[in-house]
Amino acid sequence: MELKRITSIHHPLYQEALEIYQRSFPYHEQREPFSQAQILRQEAYHFDVICDNGKFVGDILYWSIGAFLYVEHFCIHPAMRNKQYGQRALALLQKAPLILEIDPPKDEISLRRKAFYERCGFVENPYPHIHPPYHKDNSGHELVIMSCPKTLTECEYNAFNRYLQAVIMNQAY
Repeated sequence: MELKRITSIHHPLYQEALEIYQRSFPYHEQREPFSQAQILRQEAYHFDVICDNGKFVGDILYWSIGAFLYVEHFCIHPAMRNKQYGQRALALLQKAPLILEIDPPKDEISLRRKAFYERCGFVENPYPHIHPPYHKDNSGHELVIMSCPKTLTECEYNAFNRYLQAVIMNQAY
């Protein structure tokens, strides 16, 4: 299994990867198409497709933030789920500490998602967190910060949150 970085909307897998992304996340959690196209050129941003023996299985979109990697979006093609692709893709990134956000665990799906990340070595962080909006007419939404292999210090969380607001979400709409 390998990750292939996409740096242009003209990449042969970009449209298929974007379709899975759009089907996997609610609209309020998706970047505007022009924003997604713009950030592909940023050195810190990785729009990676997950491939197994040349077959597309999903997307993992992440940022290099100093010593950490922040997984902004992660999705496996529905036909490829429950085959350990998600676990294996995260393992490919675990050369550095990881940060990601999940919906608060309140229903069956969000509880299962949290349990998946915990099985992959992630822990919940205690910091209240509001993700900035991806669209002009939206407001931020509450998410839970998870990190691997350990809980973030308050200083690490604050540095991440500043980077999220100032860089990652800059020009989101």
